[in-house]
Amino acid sequence: MWVRVGGGMESVPDRKRHGPADMAFPPPGGPWEPLALGGRLVGWGERGGLAAARRSAELGQQLVEQERSYLVGRLGHKLRSAVLALQESARQAAFGRPELLETVFEQAQEVGRRAAALEAAAAVPKERARGVVLGAVLNFILPGAARSLPAEATVVGSEPALVEAFTRLRDWVGAGELTVDADQIGGWWKVSVRSQGSRQPLPVPEMGEPLIRLLVDTHLDGWLDSSPDGGADVYLPAHRSK
Repeated sequence: MWVRVGGGMESVPDRKRHGPADMAFPPPGGPWEPLALGGRLVGWGERGGLAAARRSAELGQQLVEQERSYLVGRLGHKLRSAVLALQESARQAAFGRPELLETVFEQAQEVGRRAAALEAAAAVPKERARGVVLGAVLNFILPGAARSLPAEATVVGSEPALVEAFTRLRDWVGAGELTVDADQIGGWWKVSVRSQGSRQPLPVPEMGEPLIRLLVDTHLDGWLDSSPDGGADVYLPAHRSK
């Protein structure tokens, strides 16, 4: 079966990804029956029914918690390693190695970056989701990017979560010239971010795709597609004006 994780689907037990979660986009390998609770699509199975839908929703929530716990553990381990390295450099700088002060400064910055990533992964969104104009957010985060965003592109989400996710996506995609496009596909806005430069590996890989996927999937109820060359696609639920 396929269970909903955020705004996408994962197969059980082999954990393949498919998205976005939409009645119009069934996963491969069917035929599948849609599983819904309260009008919300929660999975796809060989057989439908309320019991299967409840089971799918439970499995999906378990996968969310497992992925969050694993990522928090990995980021916590990387943060502790950075703190230990900083402590050792600071000790040496204090006892006759003043040339290490620049290293201490750089290591302190790295500790701050890793602590911020850990906080982002562990945080539970508190702000209520609402309609957010994509252009306003992306113009602020990606001021130098070539943008093609329809004026009506409005998504349902938390503005701080959107800022966090796309800021980290910008850093992960690369420092080259960026292009940003948005197209509405059914009940979703597909935001495509591409870089002309090569993607540089991050010092902590978990601060790249794994953290962005967690933010998009669980904080924004969206779906991250990292398969495109030179960038990624982010699917976000479209806001429907009354």
